[in-house]
Amino acid sequence: MNNKITQLTRRNIFDYIQVEKFWWSGRLEETDFLSRMYDLEKLPSSDSRFINAIGDIWQHRINNPNDWDDNWVFNDSRFNLLNCDDSNFLNFLCEMIHPIVRIDSLDVNRLLQIFNENLKEDNYEIVEKTKISGKPIFVGRLKITGKESLINKGIDLKRMLNAEYVTQQINLMESSIENSPHISIGLAKELIETCCKSIFEGRNTNYDKSWDLPKLMKETTKLLKLTPEDIPNEAKASSSIKQILGSLSSVVQGIGEIRNEYGSGHGKDGGFKGLQPRHAKLAVGASTTLAIYLLETHEIRK
Repeated sequence: MNNKITQLTRRNIFDYIQVEKFWWSGRLEETDFLSRMYDLEKLPSSDSRFINAIGDIWQHRINNPNDWDDNWVFNDSRFNLLNCDDSNFLNFLCEMIHPIVRIDSLDVNRLLQIFNENLKEDNYEIVEKTKISGKPIFVGRLKITGKESLINKGIDLKRMLNAEYVTQQINLMESSIENSPHISIGLAKELIETCCKSIFEGRNTNYDKSWDLPKLMKETTKLLKLTPEDIPNEAKASSSIKQILGSLSSVVQGIGEIRNEYGSGHGKDGGFKGLQPRHAKLAVGASTTLAIYLLETHEIRK
C-alpha cells in the first residue's frame, strides 16, 4: 500500500475533531454510521463473547458506554484509519459531513475547513460532488494544479490521438513552459491545428491546407455539429451552451494572436521580451482543454 496521506496528517485531523468536540458519527448511532462504509457483521469481534464487530460495539458503547473512549474508532485496528488506503480514509471523512450524518451547515463547513487545511499538505482535498435535497455530497480527490494539470491533460491527448508526432509536440510544450515559454505558446497553436486536422482525417473528410487557424476551427466545429445553430432552442440551457460554443472561435483566435506576437513561429528582434511562464500556462491550458473537448466530441459522435 502506497499511501500519500501521512499518519501525521491523519492524526492532526483526528486531534482537531476531538479538540473542537465534533461527534464523529454525527446524529447517527455509531454502528449505523460505520455500517455505511463497513460490513460490521463480517468484521471480527475484539470480545470473545461476541461473534462480530456489531456485538462488541453494542456491548462496549451502548450497554457499557464507558468501556471505550468516545473516539475509539480512530485507533481501532479493524478500521485502521491511520494506515488504511487513502480512498478509504477520505471516504470516512466525507461520510462525517454527509447530510444524513450532519445537518448543521456551520459544523459541515468547519469540518470541511479542518479536513482541507490538513489534507493540502499531502496534495489532497475534499470537494462538493453533487447535492441531495439542496445539501452537498462530498468526495475526496488528489489535488491537480499548475503544471501537473497540464501534464494530465497531455496524457489524455496522447491517449486519444496516439500519434508519435503529437506526443513529441505535447512533451516539448510541457517541458518548455518554465524555461522557454515562447516555445510552449507556439506549440499551443500547433496543437489545436493538429487536433482539428486529425478529426478531419478520422472522418475521412478533406480540409483545405490553406485554411488559417480560425477557419480550420470553424470548419471543425461544423463537422462536429458544435456551432450554436446546431443546438435546438428547446434544449436545456440552450442559450448558455450556444454562448460557450460561440466563444470557441474567440479562444482560438486569441491563442493564434498570442503565438504571432510572442510565440516561436516568427523571428524576433534582439530586444524581444517574451511572456512569463504563467502566460504560457494559460495558452497551453486553453489549447489542451479545447483539444480534449473536440476529440472527445469526435469520439462520441463517430
